[in-house]
Amino acid sequence: MGKDNEALEVYRHSTSHIMAHAVKEIYPDAKFAIGPSTAEGFYYDFDCPAPITEEDLKKIEEKMKEIIKANRPFLRKEISRAEAIALFKNLGEPYKVELLEEIQDETVSVYEEGGFTDLCRGPHLKSTKEVKAFKLLSVAGAYWRGDEKNKMLQRIYGTAFFDKDALKTYLDFLEEVKRRDHRRLGKELDLFSINDDIGAGLVLWHPKGAAIRRIIENFWTDEHQKAGYKILYTPHMAKLDLWRKTGHLDFYSENMYSPMEIEGLEYEIKPMNCPFHISIYKSRLRSYRDLPIRFAELGTVYRYERSGVLHGLLRVRGFTQDDAHIFCSEDQIEDEVLRVLDFTIFILKTFGFNEYDIYLSTRPEKYVGSLEIWERATNALKDSLQHKGLQYSVDPGEGVFYGPKIDIKVKDCLGRPWQCSTIQVDFNIPERLDVTYRGADNKDSRPIMVHRALMGSLERFFGILIEHHAGIFPLWLAPVQLCVLSISERQAEYAKSVAELFQKDGFRVELNTENEKIGYKIREAALSKIPYLCIIGDKEMADGTVNARKRNGENLGEMPLEKLKSILRDETADRR
Repeated sequence: MGKDNEALEVYRHSTSHIMAHAVKEIYPDAKFAIGPSTAEGFYYDFDCPAPITEEDLKKIEEKMKEIIKANRPFLRKEISRAEAIALFKNLGEPYKVELLEEIQDETVSVYEEGGFTDLCRGPHLKSTKEVKAFKLLSVAGAYWRGDEKNKMLQRIYGTAFFDKDALKTYLDFLEEVKRRDHRRLGKELDLFSINDDIGAGLVLWHPKGAAIRRIIENFWTDEHQKAGYKILYTPHMAKLDLWRKTGHLDFYSENMYSPMEIEGLEYEIKPMNCPFHISIYKSRLRSYRDLPIRFAELGTVYRYERSGVLHGLLRVRGFTQDDAHIFCSEDQIEDEVLRVLDFTIFILKTFGFNEYDIYLSTRPEKYVGSLEIWERATNALKDSLQHKGLQYSVDPGEGVFYGPKIDIKVKDCLGRPWQCSTIQVDFNIPERLDVTYRGADNKDSRPIMVHRALMGSLERFFGILIEHHAGIFPLWLAPVQLCVLSISERQAEYAKSVAELFQKDGFRVELNTENEKIGYKIREAALSKIPYLCIIGDKEMADGTVNARKRNGENLGEMPLEKLKSILRDETADRR
């Protein structure tokens, strides 16, 4: 962390302390938990008898301004842990006492400012008056220590910057984030929904959203077939014992659902596709001449996510991975990883993502296999990245239990990183499930598995796409590419025939011959973010033409139908 970041962290942590003091002034019965700085600002968790609402943030801000204006110094004191426990018991702060009882140090530090005392390692600013620009942003619920078995606390989020211009820039950024929020746009554009009657984290794809999904799936399938993959379909559940053999029950059970009993046997809804692909591989004898074998599937999996972390399409319980598994010999690993890296970058760029960060994730605390195998797998990934000349960072301990991985985080148009693509080298599961191939020496050898996903999951990727494009999808992805509008009822039949002609040529068309003013119809199409409009009046009907315009307002003028079809075909083919 650079000095500027360190200074900003101290600045924001001090602002969090001031916010806690303000809350105590307004809500004397509030109990305080933790209040750290974050990459975006700060937050503080409170146990407050009175619910704090978004409307209350303004009065908390006003109280903070009073504390800042008073220019009170932050005073640090070092006291014994026993003294601190007695102090916070006397102040009626049970959460601080709980934290102190777990601290091993005999001496701890507290900070006092204007009569308000908080447990904190520090450092803080010298005085409250050094805070120049801050804003409280929102209120949310948060379980104490992140455990849903504990009490739900109230968390106030805020941010702070060294000057008002930097704060304004950040607040403008947040407004743009809100404008692009995929949950809001998903509803406005009628793309998807999540219904409590169905269940949290389970996505319903509406016709327009499903149209985009189908386009993505068709593109994905075509490109995988070109790249030498065989497309598979596998079941949504399997016997529980399968997941015991793979190691998922030992290392991944907290993300799996409770098993179900069928005719005396336990079954588990699948969290992964890997064992199914292995079973297909093992359905017959494989030779070294067959390798590499590339299996791919748009496989729907189910993982247990706590309700508190579910978030639109970005964090769900049921999702479809663009999954693939490559079975290869050890000397083929680098070539296969290089192919996957090229394939990944091609896919991401096709959808408009030209910037990304790459991470090499290494062995976690809980893992299977020997250290020697892990080192070989990690070096294989490292060599591939270096061969491509790709810049990457090491993410220690973030590999999966069966192997290291490369993670690629795309950056959207706002510069926000999103985890999408992953490439994992696995020496372990082939060993656990006794996967073999007949080598050139006519003896059984163990293949290596490369697990990979390019988009991650269709749900998450679609959510990112919505926000990246602000719902203004390029023509090739747009659920409706063309809207045919009649000016009056006189042109309704001609407008209908135009729409049908475009539909027959494979274009996605919407027809509006309602008895409304044309200005209203155009606004409705603009709100739906439809790329092209065909406006038809008496002249167009008489000439057998259309008057075309783009959603940005650019008027292309009157033209024959075939000319507009040619424009649409060219733009769709270019995927722009």
